[in-house]
Amino acid sequence: MLYPARMIRAVVLDVGETLIRDDRGWATWADWLGVPRHTLSALVGAVVAQGRDNAEALRLVRPGIDIVGERAAMEARGVNEQLDESDLYPDVRPAFAALRQRGVRVVIAGNQTACTGQLLRDLGLPVDAVATSGEWGVAKPEPGFFALVLELAGTAPGETVYVGDHPANDTGPAKAAGLRAAHLRRGPWGHLWSGTPEAAAADWQIDSLHDLVRLVGT
Repeated sequence: MLYPARMIRAVVLDVGETLIRDDRGWATWADWLGVPRHTLSALVGAVVAQGRDNAEALRLVRPGIDIVGERAAMEARGVNEQLDESDLYPDVRPAFAALRQRGVRVVIAGNQTACTGQLLRDLGLPVDAVATSGEWGVAKPEPGFFALVLELAGTAPGETVYVGDHPANDTGPAKAAGLRAAHLRRGPWGHLWSGTPEAAAADWQIDSLHDLVRLVGT
């Protein structure tokens, strides 16, 4: 049961598997590396279950891969990042609109490239601000990332809730920075970590972004 969280003035959200499905991105990597998409998806799940960074899946396919350099090579060949309405989870727009109607600031901030940041802005989502680790030069779970989150939100830590699917990148470091946290049971990471002590450290467990509207009250 969700209990209203009084004095929440800003909701800040992760990107991958919180707002958008990661299917397209991993499919692009699988095609580029010449492996079946299911193979790479299975490897991603395996490394995450082991508590490793999901980029390790790429290194299992191609040992020693320079991921940044490989991304540059992809872009040079015209294989660019893509993001459109079909990548969004269906609750994103209505939940954002409802939160803003209640006077809550809505901010997007996640571990993504600068290109993804611009693609998100181009979608015209009802948000107050969008930022990515690629633009800031600091990524989760570093404390500096959450310091910038608060600066962008313009709110105090206790008035700000960070929403994400991964305890190690989202819930834990957000709480350490003094923010409130909501663990979203969505996508492979959200479901994998659901019910664990790490996820339980969040202030709230939610199944949909619509839950945030009920959470912040009126």
